[in-house]
Amino acid sequence: MIINALNSGAKVFMADFEDSSAPTFANQLDGQLNLHDAVNGTIEFRSPEGRSYRVDDNPAVLVVRPRGWHLHDKFFSVDGSPMAGALVDFGLFVFHNARALHSRQRGPYFYLPKLEAMEEAALWDEVMAAAENELQLPTGTMKATVLIETLPAAFQMHEILHALRRRVVGLNCGRWDYIFSYLKTLRGHRDRLLPERGQVLMTVPFLKAYSELLIQTCHRRGAFAMGGMAAQIPIKGDPAANEAALSKVHADKLREVQAGHDGTWVAHPALVPVAQAIFDQYMPTPNQLSVMRKDVSVTREHLLAAPNGTISRAGFDNNVEVCLRYTAAWLEGLGCVPIHNLMEDAATAEIARAQLWQWLHHGSLEFPDHAPIDFALFDHAVAAHTHRLRDSQHPGAVRAGAAAALLSAMTHADQLGDFLTLPAYDQLA
Repeated sequence: MIINALNSGAKVFMADFEDSSAPTFANQLDGQLNLHDAVNGTIEFRSPEGRSYRVDDNPAVLVVRPRGWHLHDKFFSVDGSPMAGALVDFGLFVFHNARALHSRQRGPYFYLPKLEAMEEAALWDEVMAAAENELQLPTGTMKATVLIETLPAAFQMHEILHALRRRVVGLNCGRWDYIFSYLKTLRGHRDRLLPERGQVLMTVPFLKAYSELLIQTCHRRGAFAMGGMAAQIPIKGDPAANEAALSKVHADKLREVQAGHDGTWVAHPALVPVAQAIFDQYMPTPNQLSVMRKDVSVTREHLLAAPNGTISRAGFDNNVEVCLRYTAAWLEGLGCVPIHNLMEDAATAEIARAQLWQWLHHGSLEFPDHAPIDFALFDHAVAAHTHRLRDSQHPGAVRAGAAAALLSAMTHADQLGDFLTLPAYDQLA
């Protein structure tokens, strides 16, 4: 998979130790070994069928996303206390690869998740400066792109850029975690409920405001503004459905480039040509730093305004299914799972979980046919999907029961848990 990603034709491959990876000991260390081999040009793979995979002469630039500050690592400790997962991922990678990458002017480069405040950005700057000093690299060698994927961070974009001014490349619209953070931050406010996930698109006012504010902020400071990741993936065996999925990706990327973004992400290598063609057509220059978006005037209320919409039975049921199936797969060691032709990771599962908690705990909510949204319906849906998952060939089938118990406990709890992956980590091998 890493070889295919490096050969995909994308400008950048982001190797993810965070939301699309379940942090088993094997996953984390095998990932580090694969990246070490990739950096050194020795990575290769031969399939059981005899097919050989090697990296091309012009691979994508490697960027690494370490875990967020909120996650610890139970396999590494200092003075009897677990290390921050972020420091494990970062430390192993730079120790083994920083000098080689620097010698080729290829980094190391990082993609920093989950920040909520400029102090966390300043901590990353301090960590990178210490590593540069230890490895005898010039200050600023290590570069970072920061995900603005939490609601609090949207209010501190200028401060985050300033805290990392020696090494920041840009900010990225991390749309899925941003929606989750909106739900989590405003969980106690009934007037901030969101409709079902399929209706919360980047065109709704609070997300449009956030993305345009990010472009304006970045370009004012001379930093790049990255678009978000479309969750669609190619659909084999159904040309009509595949065309519909590609059309959604096309529309998403067209919106981004016309708004002023300097680049974007896709969830699957086959979608690289779609995004590349749109940005080549509408952004013939290397970037759009000249697009200052002086027309944008975003206030606090713009960022907090909940969009109109509905909650359908299908939307409710899909949230249960996605969260259950993803959690079960995560407990088996898989952190990125295709479900109903969308690539689901921890962020999208968190949206489903947080929405279920909000819809059920605020009470008196109804479907369009006036049937109540209640815990009896939730418990029935969990039981039904658990039964189906156990009898399926889907990833996570053997951990369906454990996933159901975890989802049920977190949804029935009086308080919305901060992260699904924190209690799930205790059950991870």
